[in-house]
Amino acid sequence: MINLFNEFKTTIYAALEASEAIMDNYAREIEKIIKADGSPVTKADLTSSLIIIRHLETTGIPIIGEESDKTEYKKRKHWTKVWCVDPLDGTKEFIKKNGEFVINIGLVENNIPTFGLIASPIRREIIIGGKQWGAFQMSYDNALKPEKWRKIKPLPKPKTPIKMISSRSHYSGDFLKLVEQIQGRYGEIEAKVMGSALKFFELVNGGFDFYPRLAPTMEWDIAAGQAIYEAVGGQVLNVETGKPLVYNKQSLKNPYFIAYNKKVEISLDFHLQ
Repeated sequence: MINLFNEFKTTIYAALEASEAIMDNYAREIEKIIKADGSPVTKADLTSSLIIIRHLETTGIPIIGEESDKTEYKKRKHWTKVWCVDPLDGTKEFIKKNGEFVINIGLVENNIPTFGLIASPIRREIIIGGKQWGAFQMSYDNALKPEKWRKIKPLPKPKTPIKMISSRSHYSGDFLKLVEQIQGRYGEIEAKVMGSALKFFELVNGGFDFYPRLAPTMEWDIAAGQAIYEAVGGQVLNVETGKPLVYNKQSLKNPYFIAYNKKVEISLDFHLQ
């Protein structure tokens, strides 16, 4: 964990400083602006983005972020390393003041997420890691003290009832089809809804066994979570190809995916409507 800390402490400093700015805004009346794509943005999103970019620019690695300018694909397709950042994932939840928002910072190397950090300003907790190091969880107070980090154990074999965590999105016929298939194998499903990549805190710690997402997401929503989840025996697969999600694509939109414990048997042999 010392090597992990030394290599990625810039991301921790960025998340801690950005969290302060986010919580300062959270304590006030929140004003939102509607972007061209119809999604909301707040001062907290923009301030957090500026803080994180300022820290990450010191690494010399380019950045893809929700609130930062997007480099055209003909240039970024040659990048072998890129930060993938959502400075405030769960803006709608932030506006609702339900606490279900996080900061996502992922590192993508040759289109594969190798490192991730997810910070919860409300919980004041961080999960961090990648296959090379494993995954760890720490409080904000101990974030700069790696000797006090808790190593997260590999995912256990699921117990019954199997547990699903999902977003508060509209559930399509495809979503229900997938859930019915899993019910056919495992029986009753215990379900919970939660906003943002905060769900990865539950997934990485084995509290839930799978997370289907058959609705739009962007690369910065999932890159950090995928890197951390894979470090403990999880996977994030494209539901149409059965292969792990890849990043820094021409389109920064993710395909529909399912994140789940490798010890859960799920068949992806169905076609989306």
